[in-house]
Amino acid sequence: MAKKLWSPSRKRKQNANLTKFTDFLDKTRGKKIHNYEELYQWSIENISEFWSAVWDFCDIKSSKLYHRVVSDENQMPGVKWFEGAELNFAENLLCFRGQKPALIFKGEGQEIRKVNYNELYGLTARLAKSMRESGIQKGDRVAGFLPNMPETVVAMLATTSIGAVWSSCSPDFGIKGALDRFSQIFPKMLFCADGYYYNGKKFNSLEKVSEIIKNLPSLEKIIVVPYAEKNSDVSRLPSAVNFYDFISQDRNAECVFEQVTFDHPVYIMYTSGTTGLPKCIVQGSGVLINHFKELKLHTDVKADDVIFYYTTCGWMMWNWLVSSLALGATIVLFDGSPFYPDTGALFQLAEDLKITIFGTSAKYLSELEKRGAKPGWQYNLQSLQTILSTGSPLSEASFEYVYRDIKKDVLLASISGGTDLNGCFALGNSLLPVYSGELQCRALGMKVEVFDDEGNSIAEQQGELVCTAPFPSAPLFFWNDQNNQKYQEAYFEKYPGIWCHGDIAKITKTGSMVIYGRSDDTLKPAGVRIGTAEIYRQMETIQEVSDSIAVGQDWQGDNRVILFVKMKEGIELTEELVNKIKLRIRENATPRHVPAKVIAVPDIPYTFNGKKVASAVKNAIHGKPIKNLNAIANPEALEFYKNILELQED
Repeated sequence: MAKKLWSPSRKRKQNANLTKFTDFLDKTRGKKIHNYEELYQWSIENISEFWSAVWDFCDIKSSKLYHRVVSDENQMPGVKWFEGAELNFAENLLCFRGQKPALIFKGEGQEIRKVNYNELYGLTARLAKSMRESGIQKGDRVAGFLPNMPETVVAMLATTSIGAVWSSCSPDFGIKGALDRFSQIFPKMLFCADGYYYNGKKFNSLEKVSEIIKNLPSLEKIIVVPYAEKNSDVSRLPSAVNFYDFISQDRNAECVFEQVTFDHPVYIMYTSGTTGLPKCIVQGSGVLINHFKELKLHTDVKADDVIFYYTTCGWMMWNWLVSSLALGATIVLFDGSPFYPDTGALFQLAEDLKITIFGTSAKYLSELEKRGAKPGWQYNLQSLQTILSTGSPLSEASFEYVYRDIKKDVLLASISGGTDLNGCFALGNSLLPVYSGELQCRALGMKVEVFDDEGNSIAEQQGELVCTAPFPSAPLFFWNDQNNQKYQEAYFEKYPGIWCHGDIAKITKTGSMVIYGRSDDTLKPAGVRIGTAEIYRQMETIQEVSDSIAVGQDWQGDNRVILFVKMKEGIELTEELVNKIKLRIRENATPRHVPAKVIAVPDIPYTFNGKKVASAVKNAIHGKPIKNLNAIANPEALEFYKNILELQED
């Protein structure tokens, strides 16, 4: 039995939005629900009624009401959601007014900047007016190559207010990485910044942009946000204009919210692209209602919250965070390194801004512990109520680190989902306890199960994470995907009619979940499938090791585990340390997890979203081509893996 680390107080349960939702169901639907398990079961057994209740409880703004929630509760893919409804994504995010801060921006080395709700509406209205005058219409694609800053939010809101489609990636992407994405969707307008800051350095973006736009003939206008330079010269970029010269000077401009159908595209997101060109995932207003559910019900966001997520504009957590505007919360945007000028950078921000919900990655929490940081002892985190973690499985060691060295009385919610659905399959919950290494619950309305290879539903065992009923935030389609072939292959090839997400998971006896890693990263020594997360959990307890990655190598008709380790500075991998690593894994995981070889490497490859790229390492050690180096933030790291001769030794 996993160790219980936290339980909600009676007051927290009483004030939770989930409690208010169950009261709402009682009053409006006559549903008597006594606990979360009953609520979850009702939500997946009555899909239409559940999502209709979310629509009403969250007060989604629409000019026309739907006549049917979902065309078929048992079909995937291809169902229609909220047919007949007409609404606008941006209108729902801009329903609040007033002097209260909507956005607080902290750029690395910069002064804090605040934008209140009145100002956010005004800026969006003025920008949308100029965009319309420049020819942007419903259905056009608008791209963003921007840091995580207020102008990015304004550009997205203006775009979606017109009924155009927003797509963004982070400016730390290389030229080819950006083109691999934007060249597929033919954007009509590009928003970019003149540069950005990271780890004490200033980076110029305009040189990249000049090369990018040469290969995007569909572009008619480039809008440059001044950020890193005081007086950026945009004249050498064709059709370029300064953001504040472009935006309408009409201070009385009003937003004209284009009303569109529920399945009209809002976002185009991208897969990581580590196995070929990134797939262009087209998402509609299903994102809106799903974010409402995840933020209001599971994350318990309220209008008095100050919510932060450490993210770039190339990760879906940016889209998720920005949807908090629909609940009237204050959003904190940050651009820069989380460890500059020191390990406490983000917790200083949490103290200064009285952040109540703090979101980050499992990798960040692990790195904090490795660096010996004790934020709870160094900063006033009295306002902090919830810590969110995603991106990769959060180890038991990191769970215990949070409660030991950050804050005892805090809801630590490890959440898991993906870019594909712009949301989560497993989430936090203000009504339930937190157990070490476990995600608190399956998400409402998501019929999540675990399947074995034959497609049988299994309990309390590792298997494929699947969703066996439709959900509104599923992609509408992939851009330029003839006959939906790539879409079918991505999610429905393994189990026809069942969404297979590509994660290895287990549903516990209490209904919580454990995520063990990606299916593609699964190891199969002696034909037995095991997850890499169990190895990484043990590696985080080895103080001499900075990072690690485990892959399976085809060897003498079998598959053996190879563990690559990045050592801390000044420490060598000795035979004694190798034995220590193997013993730790054997004693705390299983003998099957013990690597056949432990090899020191200079670096571990990661995607731009901070995920280890095991598939690229696996290809490298097998002498296979690595299909898309542009999706990897540090591709030079792979050169070492290509030349490891000792792997061939018995």
